[in-house]
Amino acid sequence: MAELSIKIKIGNREYPMRVKVEDEERIRKAGKMLNEKIKNYQSQFGIDDSQDLLAMVAFDCLVEKLKKEESSKLSDDFSLHEINKLNKLISNAI
Repeated sequence: MAELSIKIKIGNREYPMRVKVEDEERIRKAGKMLNEKIKNYQSQFGIDDSQDLLAMVAFDCLVEKLKKEESSKLSDDFSLHEINKLNKLISNAI
């Protein structure tokens, strides 16, 4: 399991990290997405304070994560319900 030493720039700071080779692309993509969100908040709201920008981005990311988890749970519940209906149909047919 090889590791790489990389630097990710978030906002105006660089963060050195050691990451697994297979995670490098995902980590770089996450850094890029964070910087895009920071720039978006900066231009949209005219905020220059780095701490405020990072807090808003963190909050936004958590809201997105919670939405996806809720959507996934609804999808899982629906799928389970449909599987149970199919099981009943199969049981009745046998």
